[in-house]
Amino acid sequence: MRTLNARLAPVLGLLLGCVLALGPARAQEPSPQAPANACAGSSNFLIGAARSDITGPAAEVGMMGYGQVGQKTEGIHLRLFSRAFVIASPCNGKKVAFVSADLGMVFQAVKQQVVERLRAKLGDTFSDDNVLLSATHTHSGPGGFSHYTFYNLTTFGFVPQNFEAIVSGITDSILRANARLAEGSLRLASGDLHGASANRSPDAYLRNPEAERARYPDNVDTRMTLLRMTGADGRELGLVNWFAVHATSFGNTNPYISGDNKGMAAHTFEVEKGGRTPGGPDSFVAAFANSNEGDVTPNILGGTNGGGANDFEDAAISAKKQSDFAEHLWTNAGMPVMGGVDSRHTYVKMDAVDVAPAFADGSAHRTCPAAIGLSMIAGAEDGPGFGSEGATCESVHDVWSQFSCAAVTTPCQGEKPIVLEMGTMKPYPWSPEVLPLQVVTVGPLALVAVPFEVTTMAGRRLRDTVRAQLQGAGVTDVVIAGPANAYSGYVATREEYARQDYEGASTHFGPWTLAALQQSFSGLAASLREGASVAPGPTPRDLRKAVVGLQPGVVFDDKLLWVDFGAVAKEAKAAYARGDTASVTFWGGHPRNDLKLGGTFLRVQQRQADGTWKDIANDGDGAALYHWQREYCVPTLACSQVRIDWPIPRDAQPGTYRLVHEGNWKSGWDGRIHPYSGSSRPFSVR
Repeated sequence: MRTLNARLAPVLGLLLGCVLALGPARAQEPSPQAPANACAGSSNFLIGAARSDITGPAAEVGMMGYGQVGQKTEGIHLRLFSRAFVIASPCNGKKVAFVSADLGMVFQAVKQQVVERLRAKLGDTFSDDNVLLSATHTHSGPGGFSHYTFYNLTTFGFVPQNFEAIVSGITDSILRANARLAEGSLRLASGDLHGASANRSPDAYLRNPEAERARYPDNVDTRMTLLRMTGADGRELGLVNWFAVHATSFGNTNPYISGDNKGMAAHTFEVEKGGRTPGGPDSFVAAFANSNEGDVTPNILGGTNGGGANDFEDAAISAKKQSDFAEHLWTNAGMPVMGGVDSRHTYVKMDAVDVAPAFADGSAHRTCPAAIGLSMIAGAEDGPGFGSEGATCESVHDVWSQFSCAAVTTPCQGEKPIVLEMGTMKPYPWSPEVLPLQVVTVGPLALVAVPFEVTTMAGRRLRDTVRAQLQGAGVTDVVIAGPANAYSGYVATREEYARQDYEGASTHFGPWTLAALQQSFSGLAASLREGASVAPGPTPRDLRKAVVGLQPGVVFDDKLLWVDFGAVAKEAKAAYARGDTASVTFWGGHPRNDLKLGGTFLRVQQRQADGTWKDIANDGDGAALYHWQREYCVPTLACSQVRIDWPIPRDAQPGTYRLVHEGNWKSGWDGRIHPYSGSSRPFSVR
């Protein structure tokens, strides 16, 4: 979550104004019980992978990530997908589902309802314990899918259509991955990808102890860990890799839905492996998942500069670096994964954790009710907001001498000058405080699922804590998987917190949040190692009946009397050269009439020798842009125009092409929704 826009001040008052200034043959299901050591030396797994469309409304919905009121969806660069992997170990009868979704974060309500729907379909096969939902952390997706007020402020409330697209899509991807379970093998590889990430808060990182920093060559985690999945018949099924970097190649003025660098890298790899058709039964599924990306930016040249001429090039550069290195690891993945799968999960009331001295500074501490600090409104370097970072209660005191530190913070929150206490809002907190913590193991790989954005050093400490408990159980690789299962801000180290840069100011539960996580995850990991059960913890709220949405739906669509929906308003040129951009504008309908899940709003087609037209691109490729805008035509304000832009690749085949738009319009007489389509004139590419 980035800066919150100051334009919400009239709504929320002066204080908040400060804050807001079917497929392969199915294999036998694993047995429900097995001895704890039954998997020692076993490399037999059941593996299933699937991908589903989760793209939300492509027009007039505030985007999730930067928190800018004015940043609303106006089209699609690249559709958003849920990539699901189900791995089962016949040796111990256990199963886990891992999802990497092209979302800014997986909010708690999403996890709750996905698990609820899985249970309705499959009974006790899946639960909170063995389902891990993670986000790629793209900042270019529509918002309004949380049940907590704080995350719906800039979208003016809850957006049911987007929430349903996300929940149904994630659920579908898991169900289809589970239905495709078949015998297979796993291999693990890791290596260091340099030059693809930078620390955006280096001064805060330097606050960490020198001896600790000396253990690491970089102030970001350059490690990419990759899990390669192959069927018993030799067919390549998919991969997951984890690499820590923000999906902020697209900035806070971008209006196009996109999976950003992670989504582009995933799509590139899938195309290379022959998986271009989304959701196809033989599709290769590649997930480029995130890790402890809290203070890590893809904009390696500083600020918002990723090395390209614009956001599209920045994202493409970052995507290529990740995709190329993943190809290297894929090719060299020689370590067979042996062992079973397992998981532990609990809920923790994060605002009331008593932290033992051993996990802190030698003294006992307690976490705090959720609050954000002044530096949050300044944003981070790749998402600048208002003011500057590093505002502590002391520096605020220096500027406004009439205030004391006690006036701007609480003892529990330490150096943080508080501008909004989400945790004390009534009747419900504005952000969740009962949060899910989870550890999943796949042979020697442990995934630490955190509902936060964790900074580089905080992630290192958390990994060390879990590794200390699991290394005797054969775990060699520990990966932070997040943000996952819910979301409640950042986690910085105690030392980074003291500086109060963006990440520290966004650490909701105070300076000892990381210590509380280390304590809780140490217990989870120990229980997993010992084969012991874990208490479920307090039950989080289900707020589905309490959400409010202020944004109206589509009333009706209109057009000029003498044109039809799908008619061309601005035609393509007769010919283009490779490297040019072909562009056509159509009279259209509002994209919220039908999200085209599993479909497309556009097609780039090439004429074949027999006169038929073949699709060569759609809005799930990132190769052409779908742009929607409201057209204020007489006598109503309900007209829409759709522009399709196709940047013609320099290696495009010479020939005849056309651009096609497909949509739906809503009648103002009976409210019915009707499909339409239109196409441009044929044009030549030289």
